[in-house]
Amino acid sequence: MRALMLRETTGPSGLHLEDVPVPEGGDGLVLVDVNTAGVGFVDMLVTKGEYQIKPPLPFIPGFEVAGTVRSVPAGSALKPGQRVAAMTFSGGYAEVVAVPEFLAFPLPDAVDDVTAAGAVINAGTAYLGLVRRGRLAPGETVLVHGAAGGTGLAAIGVAKAVGAGRIIAAASSEDKRAAALAAGADEAVDSGGDWVTAVKELTGGRGADVVWDPVGGDVFAGSLRCMAPEGRLLVVGFAGGTIPEVKVNRLLLRSHDVVGVNYGGFAAVDPAFPRRTADETFGWMAEGKLRFEAGPAVPLEQGPAVLQAFADRTVVGKPVLQVR
Repeated sequence: MRALMLRETTGPSGLHLEDVPVPEGGDGLVLVDVNTAGVGFVDMLVTKGEYQIKPPLPFIPGFEVAGTVRSVPAGSALKPGQRVAAMTFSGGYAEVVAVPEFLAFPLPDAVDDVTAAGAVINAGTAYLGLVRRGRLAPGETVLVHGAAGGTGLAAIGVAKAVGAGRIIAAASSEDKRAAALAAGADEAVDSGGDWVTAVKELTGGRGADVVWDPVGGDVFAGSLRCMAPEGRLLVVGFAGGTIPEVKVNRLLLRSHDVVGVNYGGFAAVDPAFPRRTADETFGWMAEGKLRFEAGPAVPLEQGPAVLQAFADRTVVGKPVLQVR
């Protein structure tokens, strides 16, 4: 089978398209014929050896796929030929991948493979952050940083599905702000300007109830200055490159929460949660309640170029690899 193999952690240039053996199934493993594979910022970090998951070289990256079931373990509720999306911890950039059964999710007919592969991690992370960890209530205000990225657009969609009263998108360019508004944000602010003051003005001085922060660094510090009492700041990642620190007296004074959001790691905390999340989010997509767009879908061999675009910070939205 064809696969993108990472042979050195030199970034996207370390990936090579190769013919490799088809993985074997086993106890609890489902083999999936991969049609599409999602690509995200974390995948780029993996190619540089800068992510916490570091399989021994060489290995096939890729955390999320959509396709059809090739084989299942005895007693599985899944069936060969069934359409599924799946979360993997590696191996997604290949024509066949083996995944634990509890991380393979049946797909509604109304959700296509490109959308599904792009949504596994991003929509799952947004659901974990906003619904479970952030306790977003209908009518509350959400501030979304990195709003034109894959997780940012997913956060906008999930916030709308839950019933947020106002969604404020923060992004660095006019094109990115336009993408966030098209995805459903109510207002957009320039993340390169005085966005703290802008958020305060948009909320009449109250601030945001929930903040989605995949950036870290100064964005984290600024967010604490424009949060409502009992606001929740969701720590999703550190795309800005700096891991922030907080003086906890700030949390005390305005009763703020700082909340960690790690969808991949949460499977170990609650193994049933990924399936429940997929059932909910893919169900919302099928009903039209959650708008989520992925793509463009590009051929597998263009994977290194897509990942380089993440390194160059030129990506808008959620790219997907067309494996078959």
